[in-house]
Amino acid sequence: MRRAPEEKQRDPERTKARILQAALEEFAAKGFAGARVSEIAARAGVNKQLISYYFGGKEGLYQALTTRWQSEESAFADRSSSLGGLVAGYVRANARRRDFGKLMVWQGLTEDGPPDPAFAEDVRRDLEWLRGRQQAGEFPADVDPAAMLMALFAMSAAGITFPQLVRAACDLDPASPEFADYYAGQLEKLVEHLAEVTDS
Repeated sequence: MRRAPEEKQRDPERTKARILQAALEEFAAKGFAGARVSEIAARAGVNKQLISYYFGGKEGLYQALTTRWQSEESAFADRSSSLGGLVAGYVRANARRRDFGKLMVWQGLTEDGPPDPAFAEDVRRDLEWLRGRQQAGEFPADVDPAAMLMALFAMSAAGITFPQLVRAACDLDPASPEFADYYAGQLEKLVEHLAEVTDS
């Protein structure tokens, strides 16, 4: 028996990519709790059973997106660069992939329980890395690395978390490359000035 033309043209990888993109847009707009599998399927132009088949449901989709962001993060988060350069990299990544940034903001706004163990382990590694940067003189010894980590993440996400502030303060579109370049450069200078405070 011959297969139907549309069946011949099926491409599982392309279908999965469409589902992931649709899920990213839906999660970014509504958060995990507000997102609906039926809406994700409609955005992707697929039957919602395919979401269960490929990803095991909404939780699997969310995990796949988290894994994708971590993979992309390794490309722009160059730990050999200066602390200011690293933060600037996050600003530019948040500007290029605003939906991922929104997804992380939603997660922060809606999850009040203890952190995921894998995330907590990542944070512990980040803190150890920051302590090394502190000992190297990149920021003052009397600043707690935990507070520094939170401040850096908050600053790098400002274009997503406070778009109205960006428009009022800078007269720039927070989603524009112009804002990303301006803010990344300013934040890099600001963070690197901390080393001068350490030296004085």
